Amino acid sequence: MGNREDLLAGAKRCLMEKGYSGTTARDIAAASGTSLASIGYHFRSTKALLDAALIEAMEEWGKELESTLAAEAPPDATPTQRFEATWARIIESYGRLRPLWAIQFELVAQMDRMPELREAFAGANRQARLGLAALFEGLDPADDEKKAMAVGAFYQALLAGLATQWLVDPDSAPSAHDLVEALRAIRAGRPEG
Repeated sequence: MGNREDLLAGAKRCLMEKGYSGTTARDIAAASGTSLASIGYHFRSTKALLDAALIEAMEEWGKELESTLAAEAPPDATPTQRFEATWARIIESYGRLRPLWAIQFELVAQMDRMPELREAFAGANRQARLGLAALFEGLDPADDEKKAMAVGAFYQALLAGLATQWLVDPDSAPSAHDLVEALRAIRAGRPEG
């Protein structure tokens, strides 16, 4: 790896250990084995490096989520069984990815003071919704973008809401089975119309 890659790897480690606002240029230089000057040379600022590292970490998370969702379900599984198995894998991933979720919530709280961050997250939100619709339901946005956005927004809300509950109190956060039971209760209480 070169200095640029070392800096990104070091910044990602620092993000996971110290959070966005708790990470300093000295932390990154120490974690990457590079000099402070190399941050300015490759990224112009510590903030630009942290933003690049965060984006890279989120892309890695997206790939992990994609592989989690691609895991084979038994061929005879019902849609409900597939839903429960998928959410069990996602919930398990919250433990490994806790720091990344915490950073995202940390940054959401600061968006009013960081308009460039709001803009980056807004663009990522759109792509995330379309990606989630494709991953969970196999929807192609080219066929019906409005439907894909709505379905993706539903899954994004479920992911983030569950992550919030898991971050606050993992022991009482809903399990995959709880989600299935909630869907059954909602469905039973509402006639089709």
